[in-house]
Amino acid sequence: MLTIGRFAPSPTGPLHLGSLVAATASYLAARQVCGKWLLRIEDLDKPREQPGASDAIIHTLAAYGFEWDGDILYQSQRQEAYHAAIATLHAHTYPCTRSRKGLPTLPAIRLRTHDHPIGFNDKIQGEYCQRLSRDVGDFVLLRADGLFAYQLAVVVDDAFQGVNQVVRGADLLDNTPRQIWLQQLLGFAQPTYAHVPLVLNEHGQKLSKQTLAPAINTDQRLHTLVRALRLLRQPCPDAADFATLADCWHWAITHWNINAIRDTPPSD
Repeated sequence: MLTIGRFAPSPTGPLHLGSLVAATASYLAARQVCGKWLLRIEDLDKPREQPGASDAIIHTLAAYGFEWDGDILYQSQRQEAYHAAIATLHAHTYPCTRSRKGLPTLPAIRLRTHDHPIGFNDKIQGEYCQRLSRDVGDFVLLRADGLFAYQLAVVVDDAFQGVNQVVRGADLLDNTPRQIWLQQLLGFAQPTYAHVPLVLNEHGQKLSKQTLAPAINTDQRLHTLVRALRLLRQPCPDAADFATLADCWHWAITHWNINAIRDTPPSD
């Protein structure tokens, strides 16, 4: 079966080192087995979107040598598909109104959960399991402000694009049982999952816009890519040992070992 992976950033800011590490891991996991690698822009949350961020992300990925297959998918253009999924889930959902300060508001749509264990074997983190009703509770599919929830959109789009390998940051590990529950209800195949360790700043915080993570630039691409590979526990040679960025990618694809992430302490 053809492996299909993807990278799906949200345009809330420019790419930082943590984003590059996640993109690199997903890219190598797909390319090493001659699979496809897709790019999806998760631009559903317009209030948090930074103007120009989508184009900046695409430009940065291209500058770093990422080559995606097919057209870029924008979630903002997939509203009908999400509405259709909610209609399919009608028997498992209910409206929920939690108004603030007594103000009238449209109801959110929540998905009912159960107490049965939902688990999976993560290729990096190992066995992971939740009982959704206890650990998460019923969760939102459509927000009261009319925005579709991440959990719904990511499941619908992974199925639509045929994604069968998800490699992403470990901050999304605890989201996965909710997504598996949605896949089961919608009759979608379950991808394999691998959640890479997060890149942290000097305060032990995840790199993000909220923690003022600096954007990666394109001036030191080779050095930055080598750094990303070493953060993924790959025994990458020094940047000076590669004549070009393409040479580094060739080495990385040839030598990619996802087991090293699980078995080797981080280095930078």
